Amino acid sequence: MFHKILALIFLCLLVLTLSAAPALTGTGEFPPSVMKALEASGNNRPELEKAFTHYQQRSDSSEIDRLKYMAVQYLIENMEGHCYVTYKLVDTAGEEVDFNVLDYPDYDSLERAVGAIEDARGVLDYKRKDKFDDLQTITADFLMNQIDYAFRAWTEKPWAQNLTFEQFCDYVLPYRGSNEPLEPWREYFWSRYEGIVDSMSDPTDIVEAARIINDDVRSWFGFDPRYYYHPTDQGLSEMLGSELGRCEDMTNVTIYAFRANGLAVTSDYTPYWANSGNNHAWNAILLADGRVVPFMGAEANPGEYKLANKLAKVYRKMYALQPDNLIFQTRKQEEVPRWLAGKNYIDVTPDYTEVFDVSLSFTEELPDSVDMAYLCVFNSGEWQAIHWGRIFDGTAVFTDVGSDIVYLPALYLNEEIEPFGPPFVLEKNTGKVITLEASGLNSMVKLTGTTQRKQEISTDGVAKSSLADGKEYEFFVWQDGWQSLGTATAGDEPLGFENVPQGGLYWLVADDSDREERIFTIDDSIQVWW
Repeated sequence: MFHKILALIFLCLLVLTLSAAPALTGTGEFPPSVMKALEASGNNRPELEKAFTHYQQRSDSSEIDRLKYMAVQYLIENMEGHCYVTYKLVDTAGEEVDFNVLDYPDYDSLERAVGAIEDARGVLDYKRKDKFDDLQTITADFLMNQIDYAFRAWTEKPWAQNLTFEQFCDYVLPYRGSNEPLEPWREYFWSRYEGIVDSMSDPTDIVEAARIINDDVRSWFGFDPRYYYHPTDQGLSEMLGSELGRCEDMTNVTIYAFRANGLAVTSDYTPYWANSGNNHAWNAILLADGRVVPFMGAEANPGEYKLANKLAKVYRKMYALQPDNLIFQTRKQEEVPRWLAGKNYIDVTPDYTEVFDVSLSFTEELPDSVDMAYLCVFNSGEWQAIHWGRIFDGTAVFTDVGSDIVYLPALYLNEEIEPFGPPFVLEKNTGKVITLEASGLNSMVKLTGTTQRKQEISTDGVAKSSLADGKEYEFFVWQDGWQSLGTATAGDEPLGFENVPQGGLYWLVADDSDREERIFTIDDSIQVWW
């Protein structure tokens, strides 16, 4: 009786979906959006036509077949840019370096090996090796298998019954997680979790189903930092063999397991943490009430996961092209910063943190060739663009920006970030912009560390230094760039520097460091970390 009721509910939802759906073209015709994809598919066009025609010819057979026709159209018309990419490790001369992360027992030994190679062959870097566009390589059989299994999960899994067709297309139907090789993962994970309904206390509970599946995934797959040096995203077969990966692999294998079973899931990410180095990606699942809950696939379940650092911006990977993205905007400059050049992401920052709109007026004269400005966060020793705004009459508005963070306004010139105005703090709770412009002279500052940590106080009330004894440090202030205020060698006492401009943004960097030291302001002689 329970499943009959669910079936009736699902049919009602289909009727509502179809009543709002666009009209179908006649059999044998291709919609303009599909024609555009077909024209870009080259020799692979017959495969796409085969899949499209398969569902088009059946679109009048039933309501489900009509939706399958709409689904294949959605996948094909948004296929542009989706691909499998491989990379190679090259030395300074551009020669490929044979390197396998699993040749080393742990991350430390791998890092030492990389250092030794760089001593011999110069700085190592990853370059794109091969690219396999889905439009030119995907097969009809793969597409049809993906669509049929996705619909089977949507119509048969009790926790999936309330998904709208739009939600299904966004979070269940897509056949890839990132730039991994295409593999038939739906059938594998459908079979692996086929019987979990019988073990559930409430078969309609999305979170309960998610926890059961994620608990299983993390029982066999886990994070390994060695995979930071394995930049090609793993496919399912490789992940089943290695049982290890980086954040991207963890989110992808979870996407496979969840989508194969009708759970609406995606990957959210921040391109750059706002108060530390690196970036991060994690999973997010759509609940019945429309809320999206973050979790870490293969690590922590929905409701149990907390992000470790501050967020200036959070973006969500989508399969569909997003016409509001920067790359689609008419603009004077063709090149845009890498992380903002994507075609398939949406901004979901308000789902995660307090946000404000920031309006900045530029006093410097703008180059004639510029009509876009950027906000940057400080990450691993560099200012990195995290958001954009169009400049009108010398003013740019940056929407939904995370607070309690230091930002730097910038332009993007000659494929480089160029500072354009002083850094500022976006104040928590108020959204007030507090400009950081060093001016005047202070007799002395005493510095105790290079990054935020719990401050130790000696018995006489003096802050203890956490600096490495005997290590040389250089002290910088931001004044249209990092300006050195001198160097000093650490001992037992805090480092002292005289004639330091007040009210600015500062940075203390160890000699031969990896540039992960954090920026700070100085408030009542105390370092305040950002």
